[in-house]
Amino acid sequence: MKKLFIHIVLVFGFIGSIQAQLLPNLGGQRVGVSTLTFLKNDNSPRSMALGGANLTLSADGHATVHNTALLSQTQGIHITATDLVIGAGIHQAWLSGTVPMKKSTSAFGVNLNYLSSGAMKVRTEFMPQGTGEYFYANQLAAGLAYSKLLSDRFSFGANLKVVHERLAQFTNTTVAADLGFLYTTDVKDLKFGIVVQNFGGSSILRIADIREGFNRDDITVDQFSVPTAFRLGASFKPLERDDQSIMVAAQLEHPNDNSENIRIGVEYEYMRTVFVRAGYKLNVIGENLPTLGVGYKVKMGRNTMHVNYAVNPTQYLGTLHLFGLDVMINNDKRE
Repeated sequence: MKKLFIHIVLVFGFIGSIQAQLLPNLGGQRVGVSTLTFLKNDNSPRSMALGGANLTLSADGHATVHNTALLSQTQGIHITATDLVIGAGIHQAWLSGTVPMKKSTSAFGVNLNYLSSGAMKVRTEFMPQGTGEYFYANQLAAGLAYSKLLSDRFSFGANLKVVHERLAQFTNTTVAADLGFLYTTDVKDLKFGIVVQNFGGSSILRIADIREGFNRDDITVDQFSVPTAFRLGASFKPLERDDQSIMVAAQLEHPNDNSENIRIGVEYEYMRTVFVRAGYKLNVIGENLPTLGVGYKVKMGRNTMHVNYAVNPTQYLGTLHLFGLDVMINNDKRE
C-alpha cells in the first residue's frame, strides 16, 4: 500500500507537469461564447469527486445528467436530490426520478436543474447603494429522459429538456438535448461511453420593460449557443474482490466554449458500503487541485439509500461543496 501511494503521487505529479504539452490551449479563444453555463455544472457528488469522469458510472438517479444510456441498466425506481453550494448565496439544486420498465429493457426519467443567485440589490445612477428593491438571477432546466438496452452490451439514451432563464427583467427560453451511448464488455467491467451534451439551438435574452430610461441607449442582446460538449470516456476495475474493489475512469471533453480537457478519477469501494473517491482535471484553468469525495450506502430491506459528498477546490469560485442523496426503491427486478 505504501508503494502504491508513492506511485500514485508520482503519476499525478508527472501528469501535472506535462499537461500543457498534452493539451495545448487550442480552444482558449472560444471562452465566453456560450450562454446558460449553469448546464455545465456537475450535479453529481460521485462525478464531481472523480473529476467529472462520469460517462460509464453505475446506473442511478444521476444517469440523466451523466450518460442517459445508463438508465436502461437500473433495477429499481431512483429518487435523487443534490445541493451544490457555489458561494455568494448561489445554490444549484438537482432533483430526478427514474423508472425501469418491467418485462422490458427500457427506462424513463424526469429531472429538474435549478440555480438561484439569491437576492441582489437594485441600483440606479442616483441610488448606487440600492433603491430598497431586489432582483434575482434564476435558471431552470426541466428534462424528460428515455433509454433502451439494444443488446446485452450496447445501450443508448436521450434527454430532452426545456431551459428557462430570468435575469431581472430579461427572460429566455430554449430547448436542448443530451444523447448518450454505452458499450459494456466482460473484461474487468470495462465500459466505453460517448455523450453529446446540451445539443440545441441558439438562445437570446428578451426584455419585457425598463423601469428607468434615464441616460440609457437602446438595449440589444446578442444571440449565443448553449454550452454543447462532446465527451468520450472509459472505465474499468483493475481490482475486484468480494469485499473491495477499485474503479479507474478517464474522459476526454471537447466543449464548444473552451479548450479540450481530460478528466481522471479513482474510486475505492469497501464491502459495497463505503466509497472513497479522488479525481483530477487536466487543462482546466483555475482547477489545479484534486477533487475528493466519500459515499455511504445504507440498506433498508429491499431498498437502499446512498449518501454522497464531494469537494472541488477552485481558484476563482473558492471551494465547491456538493451533497447528494439517492434512494432506490426496488419494485421487483426485471424478469
